Amino acid sequence: MIRSLYQEDIRDFGRILPASELEGQKHGCITLHAGMTQVFKTAGITCLSGVGSMTVLSVSDQNEAYQDFYLDKPVELKAGIWFKLASLEEGALVQVWGEPEFVEERKTGDRFFVRSRLRVDSLCTLFYQERERGFFFSGESHPMLELTYVDQGSLHSVVDGQDILLHQGDMMLYGPGQWHMQYADIGVAPRFVTISFNMEEAQPEDLFNRKFPSPQKAISILQQILREHDQGARDADDSILSLLTLLLVALRRETADAAKPQLSNSANNENEIIRKAQQFIGNRVEQKLSVPMVAGGVDVSPSYLTALFHKHLQISPGEYIRRIKLQKSKQMIREGNLNFTEIASALQYSTVHHFSRQFKEKFGLTPTEYARSVR
Repeated sequence: MIRSLYQEDIRDFGRILPASELEGQKHGCITLHAGMTQVFKTAGITCLSGVGSMTVLSVSDQNEAYQDFYLDKPVELKAGIWFKLASLEEGALVQVWGEPEFVEERKTGDRFFVRSRLRVDSLCTLFYQERERGFFFSGESHPMLELTYVDQGSLHSVVDGQDILLHQGDMMLYGPGQWHMQYADIGVAPRFVTISFNMEEAQPEDLFNRKFPSPQKAISILQQILREHDQGARDADDSILSLLTLLLVALRRETADAAKPQLSNSANNENEIIRKAQQFIGNRVEQKLSVPMVAGGVDVSPSYLTALFHKHLQISPGEYIRRIKLQKSKQMIREGNLNFTEIASALQYSTVHHFSRQFKEKFGLTPTEYARSVR
């Protein structure tokens, strides 16, 4: 980025001159071309002055780590200083007093321009979700990034083979193509925000799949996003995109001291196996599933899969399958398209009585009692 020219900033290289000191003195001219930079080294005292154009003066004492200034004042440089001259306009002129050594001319590139490292390019969805008690979502993956914020209650986020409990005020960011599922504990009716969006350039991979406990600055920005969305004022979409970029910056700043835990290669491999197993189960919840079937689907032995589930999720894969099927049955009951016998059959229970018994053991009420409570 080009800086304004002040005496304290350039004192290591020379000084700013009053224009009167150069009046009447013989000088030469350097012609600059847009997109090109000329490099010089001062043999002795050298004075420079831009002539009616936006000229950039870059200075260094060792031909590295140049500092860029807007040459809008006459400058006197010491002997032995490296400097570059560039202009954003074609045919710009710089007056020069002294005989600096010309080194080379090179392409300027875009080094004078600040580029955004984080930029949200497009918004796909923005939902405020009020879910029923024991809410269950079987999982998905998509090419967008997705932000989840829990506004009330709590929400389990299952990602990368880990079951992470998000409490009120917590945020989590999923990366593109990242399979994830969400569910709530029995008796908990979560309210949460889901935003999916695209970033075509650099992506904040250091923020992916992390729990951010109540990041206050980010929450404040999210509240602004929701207000913009609700009010629907002119240019609200542009405002939301800008605010979402700011939210990501805030997450980085507020969590800079809380580094993401680095897992060993073996732990990463274990989590990947669990993730694949969870995705396998979620995609086949209406099939007759067994631990050997799931283990075969992820190319491990049933005993190893069982050990990994106990180690990372504190649950057996068989119990996980049962839990997923029962959560799915609650969704089917709420939809009201099938009776209990049909639901039991669709989820591969041997009998409706077997289904009802497991439902009562898990949720503390019968399917009939649950259906009454949600209708």
